[in-house]
Amino acid sequence: MSGFIGRTAELSLLTKRLRRVRETGAGVAVTLRGRRQVGKSRLVQEFCDRAGVPYLFTTATKGASPVEAVGAFLADLRESDLPEDPALVPTAVGGNWPDAFRALTTALPSRPCVVVLDEVPWLSEQDGLFEGALQTAWDRLLATRPVLLLLLGSDLHMMERLTAYDRPFFGRADNLVLGPLHPGDVADALGLDAQDAIDAHLITGGLPGIIRTWPGGMSALEFLRQEAEDPGAAVFSVPEAVLMAGFPNPDVSRRVLEAIGAGDRTHANIAATAGSRDGALPSGTLSPLLRKLTAEKRVLALDEPLSARPGKPGLYRVADSNLRLYLGMLRAVQEQARRGRPDAGFRLVERRWSAWRGRAVEPLIRQSLELAALSGRLPWPEVEAVGGWWNRRFDPEVDLVGADRSPVAGRVLFAGSIKWLASPFDAHDLATVRRSVVQVPGYDPAATALVVASLTGMGPDIDPHSVDLMWTPRDIIDSWRP
Repeated sequence: MSGFIGRTAELSLLTKRLRRVRETGAGVAVTLRGRRQVGKSRLVQEFCDRAGVPYLFTTATKGASPVEAVGAFLADLRESDLPEDPALVPTAVGGNWPDAFRALTTALPSRPCVVVLDEVPWLSEQDGLFEGALQTAWDRLLATRPVLLLLLGSDLHMMERLTAYDRPFFGRADNLVLGPLHPGDVADALGLDAQDAIDAHLITGGLPGIIRTWPGGMSALEFLRQEAEDPGAAVFSVPEAVLMAGFPNPDVSRRVLEAIGAGDRTHANIAATAGSRDGALPSGTLSPLLRKLTAEKRVLALDEPLSARPGKPGLYRVADSNLRLYLGMLRAVQEQARRGRPDAGFRLVERRWSAWRGRAVEPLIRQSLELAALSGRLPWPEVEAVGGWWNRRFDPEVDLVGADRSPVAGRVLFAGSIKWLASPFDAHDLATVRRSVVQVPGYDPAATALVVASLTGMGPDIDPHSVDLMWTPRDIIDSWRP
């Protein structure tokens, strides 16, 4: 498929800022951050195309010198529709950003316009004076002009730091975060029913660059069968590029990601698998790396048990389901495609798909329940957090816990199970979850509700009234809709 997908809310937010520029005649600055391949540049280009005002869109090049970076900026400025006379834009200012911003100011029209600087962290890396020059130019030259300044970046930590308290641009920009497309957008874009749309979201991670390669109406396994013939397909190349990205301590980072992608989720298991012949990875190396990959790079997520008492251990997972799928099976499928054996690759998908999907869908289901609770669509208005619970022995593991706060709840409002298999939730499953939920600290047999999420609904051997809420694929999709 082709064309622009979703992003109605994000376009509306950008349009609102441009309207403020029009109404006040003053400048507005916005930072827009989001991981690579999430569609920041495509969103902003779509916004510029629709806005009907002059604009400059310039993208930094990683590793370029300050002289090259400023030269490229001025070249893009000359070729944009901002200056009335492009010949008046200087060809070079010797890598001097203050002079480059003065040239930009001179070229601005008197009517509202948009200026986009893409991959701002690379400009900051190249020149330690860039942020100060940007702040000075904004305060003295641009803030009083009718310009919407959009600063884009994929390094989430550096983009957050750009407007931090101790940095020059503090307090000068609105901060927006662009996440992947949500399951409702995926369903609409691909023309899929709820179950297939959830599968598509898990496979693509909600990334537009992969979704655009998905033929409308095609099921998940049909799509993977088709892509198993093409080792360069986006479903392979996008996560492969993430693995090749600049992580701290790259060799160890890759081993850690591969360990977690293969199913090792506790600190001890990750250390053992990501270690070497000399033994497990030392905690002094692993712990700070996990913090960086979780808090700064956001490539990992840390799940903590949710109940009325603090619990351990925390469990790590690969945050992006597309990368998780690549590490779990698609890397092997891609290798088979490179060897000209697509059928062997797809047989691997068929063997692993059901088990992988059953685990991968859990965070999505929890998020959908949390969204529904916060929008008032669940019977328990006090619910503000949805997670899972486990003890140190992982016996039992409770898939769903809804509480008034996290990670330590004041009240546990519901608990329950996820069964994302071809068979429905049956009497055996019901008996198992009833034995498990009573062990959740804060569970009250008289007040805590029972919630079940099931791919194929409830079996005929269960009284429907024995479950307080049955959460279905349609409910998951609807939770993202207005």
